[in-house]
Amino acid sequence: MDAGVTRTQGPGAGETVPTALTVFAWLSVAAAVVTIALKGLAYWLTGSVGLLSDALESLVNLAAAVMAVIMLQIAARPPSEEHAYGFSKAEYFSSGFEGALIFLAAVAIVVAAVERLYVPKPLQQLDIGLLISGAAAVVNLIVAQVLIRTGRRRNSIALEADGHHLMTDVWTSVGVIVALVAVLFTGWQWLDPVIAIGVAINILWTGYRLLRRSALGLLDRAVPASQRAAIGEVLSRYEAQGAKFHALRTRQAAGRSFVSVHVLVPGAWTVQHGHELLEEIERDIRVAVPNAAVLTHLEPVEDPTSFLDGELDR
Repeated sequence: MDAGVTRTQGPGAGETVPTALTVFAWLSVAAAVVTIALKGLAYWLTGSVGLLSDALESLVNLAAAVMAVIMLQIAARPPSEEHAYGFSKAEYFSSGFEGALIFLAAVAIVVAAVERLYVPKPLQQLDIGLLISGAAAVVNLIVAQVLIRTGRRRNSIALEADGHHLMTDVWTSVGVIVALVAVLFTGWQWLDPVIAIGVAINILWTGYRLLRRSALGLLDRAVPASQRAAIGEVLSRYEAQGAKFHALRTRQAAGRSFVSVHVLVPGAWTVQHGHELLEEIERDIRVAVPNAAVLTHLEPVEDPTSFLDGELDR
């Protein structure tokens, strides 16, 4: 409240939520190791570049999961003199790193698929390969749902991104399995590399979305529209009591949010009266926006200079 005092709630206030989330990130690491082994075995048995593409994406999953563990540990660090707003943005590096790895995996898949188109190779033991690939898809499906739900509930972009990537891996596996079944019944060997190229395109789209989300987060994007609307409802209730507001600013930093607003009240109010109002406003905003650090600034409504800093760019 005013004078640079920030009231916080959530990870920045002594809790260790990001540290607890690393348990789920380690679950992703374990799932990646298991699926790499299964898909690698399936590729070795069948010679399918579709399964190879699936295995390569699991390698990306492993690297991304390890990165998520490291970044979540960094995000758990408490604020310091040089990083007064904490380290929660470290999660964006994990998401961006994962997006970059996805692009590299897609290029490797396309190269392998194009080579197979020019030099066809009969696939072998497709029945066993399909069973193994299906088992890997089930493992990814279960872990992906756990990560996505936990990420949304705990507001962790790193976990949610990892979960969505695993779901992409699930759909990739489904596509590859469908292609291999088609090859098994039709004998059209070219379906395998063609599906692999389709998988690569899908992976590229996922990588683009992750990179875009990470970039927007690092550029201090505002909190979601639903939370801005909730803040507006809070301020509207206090406007009915005679207070006015301007210079409302919000920004998202992975699992944390930051809100600042100027509160204009009658100049005749006592300091105690103004202080009590700001405490109530900050409390209600923290309820509307979980894990938010709220900064308020008190100004007399009669003073023209109070309105000089009402714009976003002061």
